[in-house]
Amino acid sequence: MRKDCFKSGLFCGGNEKPGTLLKAALLGLSLLFSGAAVQAQTVAALPVSSTPIASIGAAKPLLGWAQFCEEYRSECTVDVTEPDRIELTPQAWNTIVSVNQEVNANVKAVTDADHWGVVDIWSFPDDGRGDCEDYQLLKRRLLAEAGLPRRAMRMTVVIDELGEGHAVLMLRTNRGDLVLDNKTSAILPWQRTGYVYIKRESQDTIGWVSLGGIAASPTTTANP
Repeated sequence: MRKDCFKSGLFCGGNEKPGTLLKAALLGLSLLFSGAAVQAQTVAALPVSSTPIASIGAAKPLLGWAQFCEEYRSECTVDVTEPDRIELTPQAWNTIVSVNQEVNANVKAVTDADHWGVVDIWSFPDDGRGDCEDYQLLKRRLLAEAGLPRRAMRMTVVIDELGEGHAVLMLRTNRGDLVLDNKTSAILPWQRTGYVYIKRESQDTIGWVSLGGIAASPTTTANP
């Protein structure tokens, strides 16, 4: 939380020693440039175009997803009148970056076993806690509320660096397929994540499509 002595970027108080004032001024400049650097990252050049991932037929959704859809039907429907790609304008990119960072910073990672006493349950982290798919579901809801097409934002199952099932949010854009993840706030093209891609939601119907990663698909995405 910002202290009261910071106001409009200036320091307040009149009884400090000259050395203290100098240190405060230098700290203020440091914070100013640090904030500028963060802002520069947010409004950095758009991602370089890359080849989108290809699907190779239908796939069976996870049980956690099927149960989620019973409760949140509107989250699982496919509106084919929506664009199937996001036009990645600077404004759209800044929105995506901001939402990704905000959710990653404000949701505490916890397994479903510790949170709910079950192996895998897909839900929104309304109490501020959740595991991988909960982060991504919230990001998609916020981005859809900001005006991005839900049809272009697909929940995706991968095998992560630990060899375990993991859920990410794939944004299908005019610059390729980008991945939002709770393990990092860097938004990367799918080819650069190091993950093995198993399946994702279809963009054409209620269902999932295979991404051809491996023959044995994970049954849960139980990572925090």
